Amino acid sequence: MSHTPHELAEEFPELADQMAALRQSDSHFAKLSDEYHALNRALHRAETDVEPTSDDNMVGMRKQRMALKDEIYAYVKAQTASA
Repeated sequence: MSHTPHELAEEFPELADQMAALRQSDSHFAKLSDEYHALNRALHRAETDVEPTSDDNMVGMRKQRMALKDEIYAYVKAQTASA
C-alpha cells in the first residue's frame, strides 16, 4: 500500500486529536473529512497515473482539496474555541 500525501493528520498535526474526536462526535465534520479523504485519494491516483486524468481536472481537484482543507481547519478551530 502506497503512502498518500496530504492526509489531514499530516497537514494539521497539532489538530490530529481534535479531528479524531470530531470524527466520532460530529456528523458534519465526519462528512467533510470523508469528502476530503476521497478527493485526496483520487488526486493521488491521478498524480501517480494509476487513474490518469487531464491537467485541467487535476488543477480543479487540487483547488477543491485546498478549499475543503480550509473549511476543515476553520471548522475545527471554531469547535475548539467554543469548547
